[in-house]
Amino acid sequence: MDAKRGFVPEDVKNFSPQALEIMRTAARHVCYLINEGYDLKQSTTFVGNHYLLSERQRLAIMRCVATQAQIENRQKKQVAMTAQTMSGREVWIDGFNTIITLEVLLSDSILFSCMDGTIRDLAALRGTYRLITETEDAIRILFELLQEVGVSRVNILLDQPVSNSGRLKTCIAEIGEKYPYALDIQILREVDRELYDKEFVITSDSIILDHCISWVNLTAECLKRKQKEALQVYV
Repeated sequence: MDAKRGFVPEDVKNFSPQALEIMRTAARHVCYLINEGYDLKQSTTFVGNHYLLSERQRLAIMRCVATQAQIENRQKKQVAMTAQTMSGREVWIDGFNTIITLEVLLSDSILFSCMDGTIRDLAALRGTYRLITETEDAIRILFELLQEVGVSRVNILLDQPVSNSGRLKTCIAEIGEKYPYALDIQILREVDRELYDKEFVITSDSIILDHCISWVNLTAECLKRKQKEALQVYV
């Protein structure tokens, strides 16, 4: 049986309309605390205990919220996903981060619209990954959008410690053969650090977004083109 990436049966209850209202209230409290300098995880634990939130709900809040300073910094570095801004550019892709989110999108699982404008999921990797039915289509969506905006070179970085990174690299390479730009796929031990000093980075990883020179919000563009909506747990 094929996996439905990023979904567990409890999500129906965890993210029902009634649950989302409680989460939005909780998210406001978490935002207040982190803007006052408190740690995100500790703030989410404190508020989550008060509102009796599940682990999935707490994880969603942690992935959705950001301080005002973080939001402003990330927005300042964001590059529009257009031919005018991307034509002839070299892009750097956080491979697992981006492909998994696109797999979740194609699986009709839950995605979240976050305060910094990114789209994030709850598909925890934890060192294990396997290709699913939606993997090839996720890669094609990625490549087609990059071809549309006219990039000249695509670098995809995959995490070495993650299982099946080699199989994913082979799959990406086979699909990428027909596209006009140069393609380089690397399996590295520290993908995050490799992206810290790069321009035109494609990821939703908050730490990378805080360190990179500039970034492109590709997954949000894909969501818009698929005419699907992501849940919002903040106001």
